[in-house]
Amino acid sequence: MKDIAGRQAAIGSGGPPLRRRVAPAVALFLLAPAIGELLLGNLRVEETVAFLPMLAPLYGGGALLIRETARRAGRGPATMLILGVAYGLVEEGLADQMLFNRHYAGNDEMGATYIPALGMGGWLTVGVLTMHAVWSTNVGIALVEALVPERSETPWLGRTGLGITAAVFTVGTVVTTWGSHHDEHFFAAPPQLLGTAAVIVLLVVVAFRRRPAGPLPGTAPRPAVVGCVAFVASGAFLSTADLPGWWSVAAAVALLAAAIIVVGRWSRRRDWNRLHRLALAAGALLTYAWTGIGMRPESGPKRTADYVMNAVLALGAVVLVACAVRRSRAARPPSSVTVRN
Repeated sequence: MKDIAGRQAAIGSGGPPLRRRVAPAVALFLLAPAIGELLLGNLRVEETVAFLPMLAPLYGGGALLIRETARRAGRGPATMLILGVAYGLVEEGLADQMLFNRHYAGNDEMGATYIPALGMGGWLTVGVLTMHAVWSTNVGIALVEALVPERSETPWLGRTGLGITAAVFTVGTVVTTWGSHHDEHFFAAPPQLLGTAAVIVLLVVVAFRRRPAGPLPGTAPRPAVVGCVAFVASGAFLSTADLPGWWSVAAAVALLAAAIIVVGRWSRRRDWNRLHRLALAAGALLTYAWTGIGMRPESGPKRTADYVMNAVLALGAVVLVACAVRRSRAARPPSSVTVRN
Protein backbone atom coordinates (compact mmCIF):
# COMPACT_ATOMS: atom_id res chain seq x y z
CA MET A 1 0.00 0.00 0.00
CA LYS A 2 2.86 2.37 0.81
CA ASP A 3 4.46 1.65 -2.57
CA ILE A 4 1.21 2.39 -4.38
CA ALA A 5 0.70 5.59 -2.43
CA GLY A 6 4.29 6.59 -3.13
CA ARG A 7 3.93 6.04 -6.84
CA GLN A 8 0.67 7.99 -6.91
CA ALA A 9 2.29 10.84 -5.02
CA ALA A 10 5.23 10.82 -7.42
CA ILE A 11 2.90 10.94 -10.39
CA GLY A 12 0.85 13.70 -8.82
CA SER A 13 3.92 15.82 -8.01
CA GLY A 14 6.31 15.09 -10.85
CA GLY A 15 4.13 13.88 -13.71
CA PRO A 16 3.27 16.07 -16.66
CA PRO A 17 0.31 18.44 -16.26
CA LEU A 18 -3.09 17.41 -17.55
CA ARG A 19 -2.87 19.59 -20.65
CA ARG A 20 0.31 17.82 -21.75
CA ARG A 21 -1.13 14.38 -21.09
CA VAL A 22 -4.23 15.01 -23.20
CA ALA A 23 -2.55 17.17 -25.87
CA PRO A 24 -2.07 14.22 -28.29
CA ALA A 25 -5.75 13.31 -27.92
CA VAL A 26 -6.83 16.88 -28.68
CA ALA A 27 -4.45 16.98 -31.66
CA LEU A 28 -5.92 13.78 -33.11
CA PHE A 29 -9.47 15.02 -32.48
CA LEU A 30 -8.77 18.09 -34.63
CA LEU A 31 -6.48 16.44 -37.18
CA ALA A 32 -8.90 13.66 -38.20
CA PRO A 33 -11.54 15.94 -39.78
CA ALA A 34 -8.82 18.19 -41.22
CA ILE A 35 -7.38 15.23 -43.14
CA GLY A 36 -10.63 13.44 -43.90
CA GLU A 37 -12.50 16.41 -45.36
CA LEU A 38 -10.44 19.61 -45.58
CA LEU A 39 -7.17 18.26 -47.03
CA LEU A 40 -9.09 16.31 -49.67
CA GLY A 41 -10.70 19.53 -50.90
CA ASN A 42 -14.31 18.51 -50.32
CA LEU A 43 -15.26 21.85 -48.74
CA ARG A 44 -15.03 25.51 -49.67
CA VAL A 45 -13.58 28.11 -47.29
CA GLU A 46 -16.92 29.23 -45.83
CA GLU A 47 -18.08 25.61 -45.56
CA THR A 48 -14.97 24.80 -43.57
CA VAL A 49 -15.90 27.36 -40.93
CA ALA A 50 -19.50 26.17 -40.83
CA PHE A 51 -19.01 22.39 -40.97
CA LEU A 52 -15.77 21.73 -39.07
CA PRO A 53 -17.41 22.05 -35.62
CA MET A 54 -19.98 19.46 -36.76
CA LEU A 55 -17.43 17.16 -38.36
CA ALA A 56 -15.00 17.07 -35.44
CA PRO A 57 -17.22 15.06 -33.04
CA LEU A 58 -17.75 12.35 -35.67
CA TYR A 59 -14.32 12.23 -37.32
CA GLY A 60 -12.23 13.25 -34.32
CA GLY A 61 -14.27 11.27 -31.82
CA GLY A 62 -14.18 8.19 -34.04
CA ALA A 63 -10.42 8.28 -34.66
CA LEU A 64 -9.67 8.91 -30.99
CA LEU A 65 -12.03 6.14 -29.86
CA ILE A 66 -10.35 3.70 -32.26
CA ARG A 67 -6.89 4.62 -31.03
CA GLU A 68 -7.67 4.54 -27.32
CA THR A 69 -9.61 1.27 -27.30
CA ALA A 70 -6.93 -0.45 -29.37
CA ARG A 71 -4.05 0.76 -27.20
CA ARG A 72 -5.90 -0.09 -23.98
CA ALA A 73 -6.27 -3.65 -25.30
CA GLY A 74 -2.55 -3.81 -26.14
CA ARG A 75 -3.30 -3.82 -29.86
CA GLY A 76 -1.65 -1.99 -32.72
CA PRO A 77 -2.09 -0.74 -36.32
CA ALA A 78 -3.77 -3.84 -37.78
CA THR A 79 -6.53 -3.69 -35.18
CA MET A 80 -6.94 0.04 -35.75
CA LEU A 81 -7.24 -0.50 -39.50
CA ILE A 82 -10.06 -3.01 -39.06
CA LEU A 83 -11.78 -0.64 -36.65
CA GLY A 84 -11.34 2.07 -39.27
CA VAL A 85 -13.44 0.03 -41.69
CA ALA A 86 -16.08 -0.34 -38.97
CA TYR A 87 -15.99 3.44 -38.48
CA GLY A 88 -16.59 3.93 -42.21
CA LEU A 89 -19.70 1.75 -41.99
CA VAL A 90 -20.97 3.75 -39.02
CA GLU A 91 -20.58 7.06 -40.84
CA GLU A 92 -21.56 6.10 -44.39
CA GLY A 93 -23.90 3.19 -43.66
CA LEU A 94 -25.77 4.23 -40.51
CA ALA A 95 -25.29 8.00 -40.21
CA ASP A 96 -25.36 9.79 -43.57
CA GLN A 97 -26.24 6.50 -45.39
CA MET A 98 -24.40 7.48 -48.56
CA LEU A 99 -23.62 3.81 -49.22
CA PHE A 100 -27.32 3.21 -49.93
CA ASN A 101 -28.36 6.59 -51.38
CA ARG A 102 -27.76 6.34 -55.11
CA HIS A 103 -28.44 10.04 -55.70
CA TYR A 104 -26.59 11.42 -52.70
CA ALA A 105 -26.08 15.22 -52.95
CA GLY A 106 -27.97 15.18 -56.25
CA ASN A 107 -25.40 13.01 -58.08
CA ASP A 108 -25.45 9.40 -59.22
CA GLU A 109 -22.61 8.23 -56.98
CA MET A 110 -22.90 4.55 -57.94
CA GLY A 111 -23.02 4.68 -61.73
CA ALA A 112 -22.44 1.49 -63.68
CA THR A 113 -21.35 -0.49 -60.59
CA TYR A 114 -24.75 -0.23 -58.91
CA ILE A 115 -25.89 -3.52 -57.34
CA PRO A 116 -29.73 -3.52 -57.25
CA ALA A 117 -30.00 -6.48 -54.85
CA LEU A 118 -28.00 -4.59 -52.20
CA GLY A 119 -28.88 -1.05 -53.17
CA MET A 120 -25.14 -0.24 -53.12
CA GLY A 121 -22.42 0.78 -55.54
CA GLY A 122 -19.36 -1.40 -56.09
CA TRP A 123 -16.60 1.22 -56.28
CA LEU A 124 -18.39 3.60 -53.92
CA THR A 125 -18.43 0.98 -51.16
CA VAL A 126 -14.81 -0.13 -51.64
CA GLY A 127 -13.53 3.41 -52.14
CA VAL A 128 -15.36 5.14 -49.31
CA LEU A 129 -14.62 2.46 -46.69
CA THR A 130 -10.95 2.44 -47.66
CA MET A 131 -10.72 6.22 -47.48
CA HIS A 132 -12.22 6.23 -44.00
CA ALA A 133 -10.11 3.31 -42.76
CA VAL A 134 -6.89 4.87 -44.06
CA TRP A 135 -7.20 8.65 -44.26
CA SER A 136 -10.04 9.60 -41.92
CA THR A 137 -8.70 7.58 -39.01
CA ASN A 138 -5.36 5.77 -39.25
CA VAL A 139 -3.24 8.37 -41.03
CA GLY A 140 -4.00 10.87 -38.28
CA ILE A 141 -3.40 8.28 -35.56
CA ALA A 142 0.00 7.32 -36.99
CA LEU A 143 1.08 10.97 -37.37
CA VAL A 144 0.15 12.02 -33.84
CA GLU A 145 1.73 8.90 -32.35
CA ALA A 146 4.92 9.74 -34.27
CA LEU A 147 4.87 13.22 -32.75
CA VAL A 148 4.84 11.71 -29.24
CA PRO A 149 6.95 8.56 -29.76
CA GLU A 150 7.51 8.05 -26.04
CA ARG A 151 3.74 7.65 -25.60
CA SER A 152 2.89 6.05 -28.92
CA GLU A 153 1.75 2.72 -27.45
CA THR A 154 0.12 3.91 -24.23
CA PRO A 155 -3.37 5.35 -23.69
CA TRP A 156 -3.67 9.13 -23.70
CA LEU A 157 -6.96 9.26 -21.82
CA GLY A 158 -8.25 7.84 -18.57
CA ARG A 159 -11.63 6.18 -18.15
CA THR A 160 -13.40 9.51 -17.83
CA GLY A 161 -11.76 10.84 -20.98
CA LEU A 162 -12.63 7.65 -22.86
CA GLY A 163 -16.24 7.93 -21.73
CA ILE A 164 -16.41 11.55 -22.86
CA THR A 165 -14.92 10.58 -26.22
CA ALA A 166 -17.55 7.87 -26.71
CA ALA A 167 -20.31 10.33 -25.80
CA VAL A 168 -18.96 12.97 -28.19
CA PHE A 169 -18.73 10.41 -31.00
CA THR A 170 -22.30 9.30 -30.31
CA VAL A 171 -23.53 12.90 -30.44
CA GLY A 172 -21.62 13.45 -33.69
CA THR A 173 -23.21 10.34 -35.21
CA VAL A 174 -26.72 11.40 -34.17
CA VAL A 175 -26.24 14.95 -35.48
CA THR A 176 -24.90 13.62 -38.80
CA THR A 177 -27.83 11.22 -39.11
CA TRP A 178 -30.36 13.97 -38.47
CA GLY A 179 -28.64 16.47 -40.75
CA SER A 180 -28.30 13.99 -43.61
CA HIS A 181 -31.93 12.92 -43.37
CA HIS A 182 -32.99 16.57 -43.25
CA ASP A 183 -30.97 17.42 -46.38
CA GLU A 184 -31.41 14.25 -48.42
CA HIS A 185 -34.91 13.14 -47.35
CA PHE A 186 -33.59 9.60 -47.60
CA PHE A 187 -33.56 6.71 -45.16
CA ALA A 188 -32.12 3.28 -45.90
CA ALA A 189 -34.26 0.16 -45.72
CA PRO A 190 -34.30 -1.76 -42.39
CA PRO A 191 -32.46 -4.81 -43.86
CA GLN A 192 -29.68 -2.50 -45.08
CA LEU A 193 -29.30 -0.89 -41.66
CA LEU A 194 -29.46 -4.20 -39.79
CA GLY A 195 -26.95 -5.78 -42.15
CA THR A 196 -24.58 -2.84 -41.71
CA ALA A 197 -24.86 -3.04 -37.92
CA ALA A 198 -24.13 -6.79 -38.02
CA VAL A 199 -21.00 -6.26 -40.14
CA ILE A 200 -19.81 -3.54 -37.75
CA VAL A 201 -20.14 -5.88 -34.78
CA LEU A 202 -18.33 -8.64 -36.68
CA LEU A 203 -15.45 -6.31 -37.57
CA VAL A 204 -15.05 -5.19 -33.96
CA VAL A 205 -14.96 -8.81 -32.77
CA VAL A 206 -12.39 -9.74 -35.42
CA ALA A 207 -10.28 -6.68 -34.60
CA PHE A 208 -9.86 -7.65 -30.96
CA ARG A 209 -9.85 -11.45 -31.23
CA ARG A 210 -7.47 -11.89 -34.16
CA ARG A 211 -4.06 -13.36 -33.39
CA PRO A 212 -1.06 -11.42 -34.73
CA ALA A 213 1.09 -13.40 -37.12
CA GLY A 214 4.64 -14.29 -36.18
CA PRO A 215 7.79 -12.57 -37.44
CA LEU A 216 9.35 -13.32 -40.83
CA PRO A 217 13.04 -13.60 -41.72
CA GLY A 218 14.76 -10.88 -43.71
CA THR A 219 14.72 -7.11 -43.49
CA ALA A 220 12.12 -4.50 -44.38
CA PRO A 221 12.81 -1.83 -47.00
CA ARG A 222 14.06 1.53 -45.81
CA PRO A 223 11.35 3.93 -44.56
CA ALA A 224 11.93 6.22 -47.56
CA VAL A 225 11.16 3.33 -49.92
CA VAL A 226 8.06 2.41 -47.92
CA GLY A 227 6.86 6.02 -48.09
CA CYS A 228 7.33 6.20 -51.85
CA VAL A 229 5.44 2.94 -52.34
CA ALA A 230 2.60 4.25 -50.14
CA PHE A 231 2.47 7.51 -52.10
CA VAL A 232 2.29 5.76 -55.48
CA ALA A 233 -0.12 3.04 -54.34
CA SER A 234 -2.53 5.44 -52.63
CA GLY A 235 -2.54 7.72 -55.66
CA ALA A 236 -3.22 4.77 -57.94
CA PHE A 237 -6.06 3.64 -55.69
CA LEU A 238 -7.81 7.01 -55.85
CA SER A 239 -7.35 7.03 -59.63
CA THR A 240 -9.30 3.78 -60.03
CA ALA A 241 -12.49 5.85 -59.63
CA ASP A 242 -11.91 7.13 -63.18
CA LEU A 243 -11.85 3.67 -64.77
CA PRO A 244 -14.97 2.52 -66.63
CA GLY A 245 -17.56 0.29 -64.97
CA TRP A 246 -16.46 -2.73 -63.02
CA TRP A 247 -12.86 -2.26 -64.10
CA SER A 248 -12.72 0.40 -61.37
CA VAL A 249 -13.80 -2.11 -58.73
CA ALA A 250 -11.43 -4.81 -59.98
CA ALA A 251 -8.46 -2.42 -59.99
CA ALA A 252 -9.29 -1.04 -56.54
CA VAL A 253 -9.66 -4.52 -55.00
CA ALA A 254 -6.45 -5.72 -56.65
CA LEU A 255 -4.50 -2.74 -55.29
CA LEU A 256 -5.95 -3.22 -51.82
CA ALA A 257 -5.10 -6.93 -51.81
CA ALA A 258 -1.54 -6.23 -52.98
CA ALA A 259 -1.07 -3.52 -50.36
CA ILE A 260 -2.37 -5.72 -47.53
CA ILE A 261 -0.11 -8.62 -48.54
CA VAL A 262 3.03 -6.54 -49.13
CA VAL A 263 2.73 -4.29 -46.08
CA GLY A 264 1.60 -7.24 -43.98
CA ARG A 265 4.81 -9.10 -44.82
CA TRP A 266 7.03 -6.04 -44.41
CA SER A 267 5.58 -5.28 -40.98
CA ARG A 268 6.49 -8.77 -39.78
CA ARG A 269 10.19 -8.22 -40.38
CA ARG A 270 12.17 -7.79 -37.18
CA ASP A 271 13.56 -4.39 -38.16
CA TRP A 272 10.14 -2.86 -38.92
CA ASN A 273 9.71 0.16 -36.63
CA ARG A 274 7.88 3.41 -36.02
CA LEU A 275 9.60 5.18 -38.91
CA HIS A 276 8.24 2.61 -41.36
CA ARG A 277 4.71 3.12 -40.06
CA LEU A 278 5.15 6.89 -40.25
CA ALA A 279 6.35 6.51 -43.85
CA LEU A 280 3.14 4.69 -44.76
CA ALA A 281 1.03 7.45 -43.23
CA ALA A 282 3.14 10.20 -44.82
CA GLY A 283 2.81 8.70 -48.30
CA ALA A 284 -0.96 8.50 -47.98
CA LEU A 285 -1.19 12.00 -46.46
CA LEU A 286 0.79 13.61 -49.29
CA THR A 287 -1.44 11.84 -51.81
CA TYR A 288 -4.46 13.57 -50.28
CA ALA A 289 -2.52 16.85 -50.25
CA TRP A 290 -1.92 16.97 -54.02
CA THR A 291 -5.27 15.38 -54.86
CA GLY A 292 -7.13 17.94 -52.75
CA ILE A 293 -5.79 20.89 -54.74
CA GLY A 294 -7.56 19.65 -57.87
CA MET A 295 -10.63 18.21 -56.14
CA ARG A 296 -13.96 19.86 -56.95
CA PRO A 297 -16.05 20.60 -53.82
CA GLU A 298 -19.51 19.04 -53.67
CA SER A 299 -21.14 22.48 -53.61
CA GLY A 300 -19.59 23.76 -56.85
CA PRO A 301 -16.38 24.82 -58.63
CA LYS A 302 -13.37 26.06 -56.68
CA ARG A 303 -12.51 29.73 -56.36
CA THR A 304 -9.19 31.42 -55.69
CA ALA A 305 -9.73 31.38 -51.92
CA ASP A 306 -10.39 27.64 -52.03
CA TYR A 307 -7.16 26.97 -53.95
CA VAL A 308 -5.25 29.09 -51.45
CA MET A 309 -6.77 27.15 -48.54
CA ASN A 310 -5.87 23.80 -50.13
CA ALA A 311 -2.32 24.97 -50.85
CA VAL A 312 -1.88 26.09 -47.25
CA LEU A 313 -3.25 22.76 -46.01
CA ALA A 314 -0.91 20.86 -48.33
CA LEU A 315 2.05 22.85 -47.03
CA GLY A 316 0.88 22.15 -43.50
CA ALA A 317 0.82 18.43 -44.28
CA VAL A 318 4.44 18.57 -45.43
CA VAL A 319 5.48 20.46 -42.29
CA LEU A 320 3.58 17.99 -40.09
CA VAL A 321 5.37 15.03 -41.69
CA ALA A 322 8.74 16.72 -41.26
CA CYS A 323 8.04 17.38 -37.57
CA ALA A 324 6.92 13.80 -37.04
CA VAL A 325 10.06 12.42 -38.68
CA ARG A 326 12.24 14.67 -36.55
CA ARG A 327 10.47 13.72 -33.32
CA SER A 328 10.59 10.01 -34.10
CA ARG A 329 14.29 10.07 -34.94
CA ALA A 330 15.12 12.07 -31.81
CA ALA A 331 13.43 9.52 -29.56
CA ARG A 332 14.66 6.06 -28.63
CA PRO A 333 16.53 4.44 -31.57
CA PRO A 334 13.76 3.16 -33.89
CA SER A 335 15.73 0.01 -34.65
CA SER A 336 14.96 -1.16 -31.12
CA VAL A 337 11.25 -0.45 -31.31
CA THR A 338 8.84 -2.98 -32.79
CA VAL A 339 5.41 -1.81 -33.91
CA ARG A 340 2.80 -4.25 -32.69
CA ASN A 341 0.07 -5.47 -34.99
